[in-house]
Amino acid sequence: MNKLFTLLALIISINLSAQKLQFDKKFVESEDKWVAFQADSIGNYNFGFIYVDAQAGLTLEYEGFFKIDQAGKFIMDKKEKTSSMKYRLQPNNTLVAFIPESKFAELHIQKTPDWLKHYKGDENSIGRLYRWGFMYNGWNECEKALEYLEKANKMDPEYKGLSVELAFSYNCLKQYQKAVDVLKIALKQNPLDAYTNKELIYAETKNGNIQDAENVCRKVFKECKDKTYNSENAYNILQAHYIKKDIKNFNHWFTEANSYLMSNEKIKSLAEQMKTELK
Repeated sequence: MNKLFTLLALIISINLSAQKLQFDKKFVESEDKWVAFQADSIGNYNFGFIYVDAQAGLTLEYEGFFKIDQAGKFIMDKKEKTSSMKYRLQPNNTLVAFIPESKFAELHIQKTPDWLKHYKGDENSIGRLYRWGFMYNGWNECEKALEYLEKANKMDPEYKGLSVELAFSYNCLKQYQKAVDVLKIALKQNPLDAYTNKELIYAETKNGNIQDAENVCRKVFKECKDKTYNSENAYNILQAHYIKKDIKNFNHWFTEANSYLMSNEKIKSLAEQMKTELK
């Protein structure tokens, strides 16, 4: 009976220890956080500090590894850290755990490492806010990107590239009218910018203004030297007609924009599939 009680107590203790770490955070949610990775086969938890390097992006400053004893104490590897070990992180589905602040002393770490100041610079400068927003958009973390971009917009709405980056976030979050508003302002300064027009055509189709999207698209076809997005623009309008089951306008646009729809094999296949389904 005593052996059974000891075994049960041990199991409960291990479970309580494991509960101190919840592996439910993505890398892109972990900026300026101490994080632990899932334990290896012998119970070692690798850990480190995730921050954003303006040039390299998400980076892990590796600190070492620790174990969790039966009492829930974090026991750090006794080897002294002699050099910096940095790992560039790609946003993916790997989940990490935030290390509780109550465990920092056990791991001999500070909440904010001294070296982090070298990567911060002027945190409130419009340049930094724009770069961080740009990076988070690139990782498809648009809500996080907006935290930076909207602050930058209050400082200088005419900052180069800011309007279209804001619009990207709004489109990503399905706030299409906000995207349309900022893109129209951006196009007053550079009316033939291909990427800005692409975002506007997308936003207008999603906002239900398909005729407006067509008008912008025709202008792009005729006047923009950069043809990079022509197939995508043509497809977005065609898809909008398809979703509405508007056969007349679908067929009209299919004919008008045919050369652009057929110039991209993937888009060509999708366009022909939609045409077949609408018959």
